[in-house]
Amino acid sequence: MPGVHRANTGVTGNEFIGKEVEYFSQAGFDMDKIHIKRNAPVASLYEDAIINEGAVISSNGALINFSGKKTGRSPKDKRIVYEETSKDHIWWSGGVNIAMDEHTFEINRERAIDYLNTRENVYVFDGFAGWDPKYRIKVRVIASRAYHALFMHNMLIRPTAEELENYGEPDFIIYNAGQFPANRFTTGMTSTTSVEVNFKRMEMVILGTEYAGEMKKGVFSVMHYLQPIKFGQLSLHSSCNQAMPEADGKEGDVTLFFGLSGTGKTTLSADPQRLLIGDDEHVWSDTGVFNIEGGCYAKTINLSAEKEPEIFNAIRYGSILENVVYNPADRVPDYDDVAITENTRCAYPIEYIPNAKIPCIAERQPSNIIMLCCDAFGVLPPVSKLTPEQANYHFLAGYTSKTPGTEDGITEPSPVFSTCYGAPFLTLHPTHYSKMLEERMTKHQVDCWLINTGWTGGKFGTGKRCPLKYTRAIIDAIHNGTLAKAEFQNFPVFNLSIPKHLEGVPDELLNPAAAWSDSEAFKDQVGKLAGMFGTAMQKYSSDMTPATKAAGPQVPQ
Repeated sequence: MPGVHRANTGVTGNEFIGKEVEYFSQAGFDMDKIHIKRNAPVASLYEDAIINEGAVISSNGALINFSGKKTGRSPKDKRIVYEETSKDHIWWSGGVNIAMDEHTFEINRERAIDYLNTRENVYVFDGFAGWDPKYRIKVRVIASRAYHALFMHNMLIRPTAEELENYGEPDFIIYNAGQFPANRFTTGMTSTTSVEVNFKRMEMVILGTEYAGEMKKGVFSVMHYLQPIKFGQLSLHSSCNQAMPEADGKEGDVTLFFGLSGTGKTTLSADPQRLLIGDDEHVWSDTGVFNIEGGCYAKTINLSAEKEPEIFNAIRYGSILENVVYNPADRVPDYDDVAITENTRCAYPIEYIPNAKIPCIAERQPSNIIMLCCDAFGVLPPVSKLTPEQANYHFLAGYTSKTPGTEDGITEPSPVFSTCYGAPFLTLHPTHYSKMLEERMTKHQVDCWLINTGWTGGKFGTGKRCPLKYTRAIIDAIHNGTLAKAEFQNFPVFNLSIPKHLEGVPDELLNPAAAWSDSEAFKDQVGKLAGMFGTAMQKYSSDMTPATKAAGPQVPQ
């Protein structure tokens, strides 16, 4: 076919021919003008990004490229199409999912395809979301930038040669024309950026932002809808690791980690003594846990080989550094430089982590759930054992806190409540996920632990952050079973069970009341934080069971 680029995919006979050409023509692509590069080799994507996009090869072999004006997600510009197949399932009332009418979606979709038709090269990557073949979906990315193709090559699950040759029709398509703006005067548009998902068409359109993370989180939002609704499985914003196989060859125990940014989720789940299933997005299925992604999207701000060796060493040929400043003389990345953004990132295939388990599937039910928070008020204990009802409550709360200095104007610790530890990516009502979590925890007798990696002995400014060595000792005790056998006492107001003693952790650290020198100040902070929980959880009050409501902090009258 004239105009069809025979991209060297490494797979004989994998060119777009016959039905594939017809598919693109029917979608509105001018096959006589554009060159489609499908699943192009990494080297080819490097070359195109360098020649056409101003990318450079860093001293460690990774490609450095830039996302332009937008260096993070644009949640206020995220839309979900209001249509009959999904409208009754979507969580419209939470302020996360903003409705778009079908006609506006069609306008933006056509605008994206029209722009892609002006490009000499159009990049297509066909991959999978979900490692378990029973629940995975086929995702096709159509983009104007080689950088975006490489990013999704790393973040989706890369098909084998046979899988690619027999790929067929995709289940979900992303049209990424992020270099081209949306028309802000179109009905429903509030800016020149638009990120929209249509569940009836199973399509996503991106205009006006070149930030690659929009594609990653778009796929996650789709899986957050499909897994519970279509497959009856629980999708989670979590990391997951697994113990090494036992002597008899049986799979080791599985742990899920929840936690918002800054709580230590990535660091603590990357345990060299355990296998990494994944660092961010998972599905808890009827048969175990599987990763949604084929790669990792790690923050690189202040990255060092000493603090995070696994991530540091994963940044090599094939990885892509996003918005990272480098020294022009030697191309050495400067991970401490925030001149472009603090949200510097690297995307790399998960197999670049030495202890990653491939395929990324744990074929057994979790034994432990760890909910991480960074409490800058210095109130919550370093570790607490939660009942299923308490786990439900704290999962709905999704608590952590910001410290002074993290954002302009913050002079005191401030609470952050992101329901289900990932509110921006939820498509269904939070209680849909929390009820499934509680049911699975109860059915499989899973232990749940609330771990505070934040302050102890006082709030931010007077206390100190819990040393990482003690947090690691706590997690080791969870995994080796000694913590579950400890003697527990009650931590009032929050009604948490906390251990009296744990080998390797000072006794006075385990109980915040003992760690604070000023008991009145401590009581004041406990009441203050408990009140913040109460205020934040009012929006879910009518949807919570009486048992879940009772599992939250009880403020003394």
